[in-house]
Amino acid sequence: MKRQLSSLFVFLVIVSLVLSMVGCQGKSTPSSKAGQQGTTYKIGFIAAITGKASFLGEPERDVAVMLQKQLDEQGGITGPDGVVHPVKILIHDTEGSGDVAIPVVKKLINDEQVVAIIGPTRSPVTMALIPVIQEAEVPMISMASSSAIVEPVAERKWIFKVAQSNKHTAPWQVRYAKAKGWTKVANIYVNNAYGEDGAKAIRAAAKEAGVQIVLEETFDATDTDMTAQITKIKASDAQAVLVTAIPPAAAIFTKQYRELGVSLPLIHNSGVAMKPFIDLAGAENVEGVVFPMGKLVAADALPDDDPQKAVLQKFIKDYTSHTGKPPSTFAGHAWDSIQIILQVLQTLPEGLSIEEQRAQLRDGIENLKGFVGVDGVFNFSPEDHVGLSSDDVVLVRITNGDWKYFPPEEW
Repeated sequence: MKRQLSSLFVFLVIVSLVLSMVGCQGKSTPSSKAGQQGTTYKIGFIAAITGKASFLGEPERDVAVMLQKQLDEQGGITGPDGVVHPVKILIHDTEGSGDVAIPVVKKLINDEQVVAIIGPTRSPVTMALIPVIQEAEVPMISMASSSAIVEPVAERKWIFKVAQSNKHTAPWQVRYAKAKGWTKVANIYVNNAYGEDGAKAIRAAAKEAGVQIVLEETFDATDTDMTAQITKIKASDAQAVLVTAIPPAAAIFTKQYRELGVSLPLIHNSGVAMKPFIDLAGAENVEGVVFPMGKLVAADALPDDDPQKAVLQKFIKDYTSHTGKPPSTFAGHAWDSIQIILQVLQTLPEGLSIEEQRAQLRDGIENLKGFVGVDGVFNFSPEDHVGLSSDDVVLVRITNGDWKYFPPEEW
C-alpha cells in the first residue's frame, strides 16, 4: 500500500512539472518577444497633392515618402516589449477638397484599419473631417493652421495639429508694427477658416499692444481681382497692412497691391512661407515683405544651445538629399506629424486591438512633452492640442527673391 502511494505521489509531481513547463512556454514575456515581428502599423496620410493647394501638399507628400523609405530601411519601429513593428504610411490625395477627403478618410479608417490619420493640408478640409474623426474615435494630426481645428478642446478630443496657430504668429505681426511706430493698421484676410482665425488673433494682439485697427477687409480664396479692397486701403489712415492668406490669393493681392502703387508696409502671416508665394507674386513685388514663421529659416543662425538647431539642420539635409530642393515650412508639418505618431507608437505593447491602439495613441499624444520638432518644441496637454508657443516663431523678411531671418535687433 505504501509503495502504491509513493508511486502515485511521484506521478503527480511529474505531471505538475510537465504542466508547469507547458505553461511557461505558452507565456509571452518581453524577453521572449524581443526581435519578433509584430503587428504592422498603418498610418493614413492625406494631403493636397494636386489642386490649387498642391504647392503645400506636394512637399508634405515628399516627406511622407522620405520617412517611409527610412522606416523600410530600419525595418520599422520597436515597441517596449522588443517587438519590431513594420510601418506603412498610406498616402492619398485630397485634391484640397473636403468632398474628396471624407470618403478617403472613411476608407482608411474602416477598410485599411489605420491607427491614425495625418493631414489634411488645408484648414477648411480639416474642419470638414472633424465630425468623421470624432465619431470614428481615431487620432488625427492636422497639418493645417486654424485654431478652430483644435478648439474648443472638449469638442476636439481626437484632433491635434502641428502648425503654429495664428495666436502664435499674429502677435509677431503686431509686435513688429508697433516696434516701427505704426499704431494704425489694416487687417486684411481671406474669407475662410484660416483667414478668419488670423483676423481674430490680430484683433486680440492689437488690443493688447494698443495698436488701432482702422480698416478690415476680406477677399475670397478664389478671387483674382482685389482692386476694391486695395483702393479702400489707400483711402484709409492705415500705416501698415497686416494680411492673413495663402497663395494664390495672397500672391495676387500682393502683386496688385504693388501694381496699384501702394507703398505701405506689408506684414503677412505664416501662410506665405513658401517659394510659390514669391514666384506667383514676382520677386519685385514681394521685396521687403515681412512675416512670421517657424525657426526653419533661421536654423544656422540659432545658438548652439537651441534644442531645435540640430533637428532642423538634419531635417534640411535629409529633405534636400531626398528631393533636391530646400524644405518649406509645410514639409516640416508633415515631418513633425509623422515623427510624433512614431514616437508614441513605440510605447504601445504588442497584442492590442485596433481600438486599443487608437485610444492609447491618442492619450500618448495628448501627454507628450518636450518633443523637439521642425515647428517647435511640443508640449501637448488635455487643454492644448497644439503644444506650441510664440517662442517657437521668428520673423523673416523677403530680400532679393528669398526670405531671410529678420531678428529684432535689425528692426
